[in-house]
Amino acid sequence: MKKVFPFFKYHPEPLKTGAFKTDKTVTCDCCGKETDVYYSGPFYSVEDIEYLCPECIANGEAVKKFKGSLQDDCSIGEVSNKNKIDELIHRTPGYRGWQQEYWVTHCDDFCAFIDYVETKELKEIGVLEEVIENGSPEFNAE
Repeated sequence: MKKVFPFFKYHPEPLKTGAFKTDKTVTCDCCGKETDVYYSGPFYSVEDIEYLCPECIANGEAVKKFKGSLQDDCSIGEVSNKNKIDELIHRTPGYRGWQQEYWVTHCDDFCAFIDYVETKELKEIGVLEEVIENGSPEFNAE
């Protein structure tokens, strides 16, 4: 049943990060089709949505149908291009943070979410002090 997986510019490896699961076959609440890859990240909507397929997220149908969003638009960095904001909030799988998720920016664009890291990994790649110094909203040095 596996199909070509859509590419998400701001979350290029959502299977690796756990934004999508592959442990069972479910029915997408949006399109009604069976899928063995389903979204497990945050979805902000009045309705309680259990399963969404990658296609309904990538094409924006899930957000449109349920009048929801995939990111909290108050917890994103500043970007001037409304198309980039639309892509992030309406067609990019989110991630789960320890506290409120915050999508960072650089050079007037959103950064891609690659994976989760902890203090140990930041130390290993030599950026721990820089992260602490920059006061990342997602970072807690304890």
